[in-house]
Amino acid sequence: MYAKMIVLRFPKEVVDKPIVTNLVRNYNLTFNILKATIFPRKEGLMVMELRGNKKDYDRGIEYLQRLGVKVDTIAQDVRRDEETCYQCGACTAVCPTGALNIERPSMKVIFNSDKCSACELCVKACPTRAMTVSFNRNIDF
Repeated sequence: MYAKMIVLRFPKEVVDKPIVTNLVRNYNLTFNILKATIFPRKEGLMVMELRGNKKDYDRGIEYLQRLGVKVDTIAQDVRRDEETCYQCGACTAVCPTGALNIERPSMKVIFNSDKCSACELCVKACPTRAMTVSFNRNIDF
């Protein structure tokens, strides 16, 4: 089973189409929507975990791209400023997916963007604001 956290940016021309339904029906994929802001006749944004076998996943991503949906990984929108972070570990206590954890014995905070769901709890917990999430600025959650 292949799974990945992705960000979908829908152009206004396709926001009214049953795109996610087609991913399930035509490509045998399952999904978990984590965040979504989609309005009729406006651009939309969706953060989701998409899973299935690798071949079906790749075919599903190709389908999205053919429709003009921009597909990014979460890693492109979640960043940690290594110079600002002083390795306190506050973010690791609130991270629900284990994307942030403490490496032992060095006690260094490790960020695994592949596990990140962009929940933004780390942003709120970080005393230095070293973590940032920068989705499309024109779309508010």
